[in-house]
Amino acid sequence: MTTPLIETRALSRHFGGVQAVRNVDFTLAEGELRCLIGPNGAGKSTFFKLITGQVKPSSGTVKFRGIDITTLQAHQIARLGIGIKTQVPSVFDGLSVRDNLWIAAARHKKGKAIARAVEAQVERLLLGAFADSAVGQLAHGQRQWVELGLVLCGEPNLILLDEPAAGMTEEERERTAELIQDVNRDHPLIVVEHDMSFIRRIARRITVFDRGAILMEGDVEEVFGNQAVRDVYLGKQAAA
Repeated sequence: MTTPLIETRALSRHFGGVQAVRNVDFTLAEGELRCLIGPNGAGKSTFFKLITGQVKPSSGTVKFRGIDITTLQAHQIARLGIGIKTQVPSVFDGLSVRDNLWIAAARHKKGKAIARAVEAQVERLLLGAFADSAVGQLAHGQRQWVELGLVLCGEPNLILLDEPAAGMTEEERERTAELIQDVNRDHPLIVVEHDMSFIRRIARRITVFDRGAILMEGDVEEVFGNQAVRDVYLGKQAAA
């Protein structure tokens, strides 16, 4: 059998008496795009933090390409090529788009390779029209694309996206969906998102979290057609 890119077994995390993640068995294949959905408090964000080492599990294991990374620190996991883009962009507002990308690329490359990496992301993410503008002057969606560019400059082996469409206009959501599908040609992704119309645009396989555990996994039609999912998350809107 092919070794999964990410694999968790009996992964759990409790905070006092609160079981944020409960016995999660999860696998992600090389090249895969997986969407995680679930109501607020379902454990999605904690699961992200367990994968990236920001939070340590109470029990269970996390493996990356067969290597146990459960006890590694966040910076060690990042060096393995696991990149995360948070909901709130982590960018330097006073610097230009190009300068932000330069700083990110310089962490991983040297010499002329830095400039090549910067221009590759400017082109890929269609940032050319405002590449020399300060990031603080950009619209919300544009800032999100810049941060995605920062992650891509590191040529990650896995990209985690936390609510990439949050706060975007319809046009920005459409562009972001296209970008994610394009990025998935070269990089596996795990995407946490609440916008169901956005999920429908990008999803191939969906994992549904509820009360810290995996409720079900399946393709778009299986998940949206499942009554248990509709009851705990999608509600009456799913029938519309």
